[in-house]
Amino acid sequence: MTPLRQQMIEAMRQRGFSVRTHQSYLAAVSDLARYHGRSPAQLSVDELQTYFRYLALERKLSGASCRLYLNAVRFFYLQVLKWSTFDVPLVVPKRAQRIPELLTRAEVARIIEACPNPKHRMLLELCYGCGLRVSEVVAVRLRHIDGERRLLRIEQGKGAKDRAVILSPGLLDKLRRYWSLYRPGDWLFPSARDPRTPLSITSAQRVFGRAKARGGVDKIGGIHGLRHAYATHQLENGLPVHQLQRLLGHGNLQSTLRYVHWVPGERRGTLGHADLIGALAVRHE
Repeated sequence: MTPLRQQMIEAMRQRGFSVRTHQSYLAAVSDLARYHGRSPAQLSVDELQTYFRYLALERKLSGASCRLYLNAVRFFYLQVLKWSTFDVPLVVPKRAQRIPELLTRAEVARIIEACPNPKHRMLLELCYGCGLRVSEVVAVRLRHIDGERRLLRIEQGKGAKDRAVILSPGLLDKLRRYWSLYRPGDWLFPSARDPRTPLSITSAQRVFGRAKARGGVDKIGGIHGLRHAYATHQLENGLPVHQLQRLLGHGNLQSTLRYVHWVPGERRGTLGHADLIGALAVRHE
């Protein structure tokens, strides 16, 4: 490991960056070094500009991907090489403004019903019923479930933040039945290969992909679509946007307000937090 790489890792650790941020930032700076064939510490401003033109024009990376590279490179020069400022004029593609193909309640039900493995089905139900990120749902431990208060504790979610989310009666009932059937130890969804470790993010994504295909849902998107569905369905039920922000773990209200634009005003109710999993069960009775 080079001294610069070690310095970058230490700088990210000091700031509490997540493992995924570590990986993506290190990969971006390594790619920059590979492109020019020498240490980033030796590069000129013109060479940085050439690299970002390459990302946009030759590799055709999206605006979001280019910005990730830009954030990584900026962090490296400011926090590792200790540049006083990073005012390099770099042009990256505009961020595309797209509305994802949102899952309806019926489509969520079809996806969940098409999952034959009870453990995997519970994972999808928890992901949708609490609006969790895939990294959060695989990291749930048994001790995080507070059945008395009907709360689920999310430890160190995105941005290194803890939060509590509501466990609806329907979801809590399913969790209790799941526990009675499997009696998991530490992790709620342990790995089949090694129960001492949690199910991997990749495995959870594959579970969703297979269930979506079996359910005949052809909308574009991965397991994160369940989180989008949770947010839009709660808004449609009348949950106030500031409460949705807290439940989703958004640090910036603007991140939550995008869901408001995706849900037409005439479709929003006045009831508040919904038992989404309980509602799915009612649909199939």
